[in-house]
Amino acid sequence: MTVYFIGAGPGAADLITVRGLRLVERCPVCLYAGSLVPEEIVSAAPEGAVVMDTAPMHLDLIIGEMEKAHLEGKDVARVHSGDPSIYGAVAEQMRRLEVLGIDYEVVPGVPAFAGVAARLKMELTLPEIAQTIIITRTGMKASSMPEGEQLEILGQSKATLAIHLSIRNLDYVRDSLVPHYGEDCPVVIAYRATWPDELYIRTTLCEMKQEVRKAKLTRTALIMVGPVLGKVQFRDSALYDADYSHVLRNAGKKKKRVAV
Repeated sequence: MTVYFIGAGPGAADLITVRGLRLVERCPVCLYAGSLVPEEIVSAAPEGAVVMDTAPMHLDLIIGEMEKAHLEGKDVARVHSGDPSIYGAVAEQMRRLEVLGIDYEVVPGVPAFAGVAARLKMELTLPEIAQTIIITRTGMKASSMPEGEQLEILGQSKATLAIHLSIRNLDYVRDSLVPHYGEDCPVVIAYRATWPDELYIRTTLCEMKQEVRKAKLTRTALIMVGPVLGKVQFRDSALYDADYSHVLRNAGKKKKRVAV
């Protein structure tokens, strides 16, 4: 048997990959991450499948269910939100499975920041405006940040930031970033991106805490910071410039139309 760590995407049920959904549809055991994974996805599990919400379970219990499935020769769909490689707490599960000699695979998913950009109809890498996206979080009760990864340091890059798990830490986010980005730097607060009850707040570093309080948001929100999130003037990229040549196109050469 195999345990499949599947990224379900940011929220909308149809944003799971084809590969991920097909695995859910055929695995006789489905362990999923509570309210972060749409019911529509786990309801695709085959008739008679064991479907368990792991939100109230600790690591030993979760691994215990995988061991049980292993002994019974049953594949497991372990469904996480977003992409498993980002704040999915999958590494500790994989480590346990390696010790137990249980096979596993990882199926990537759509990360939250990509879902936000899609819903807001924006490109996050505009020529000469922004070419770097930093995915990070802030130190909270659960764990601190590694040395050198604090916002005060990352902010020096002035890159676009996608800050997870920090909606209750807005004072720190503001105070750390204003010296580098300025008080008026555009911010998007994305609550439950791509879900039916999604909410997007366009604000600034200076005003974001006030706006979040008005909306009464306390969890499941992504903070995105950077000039690219505002209305900016930018030049066209060279990729499709008629005068720019690359290995697949000669500069100034028009493509011949082919009659069909």
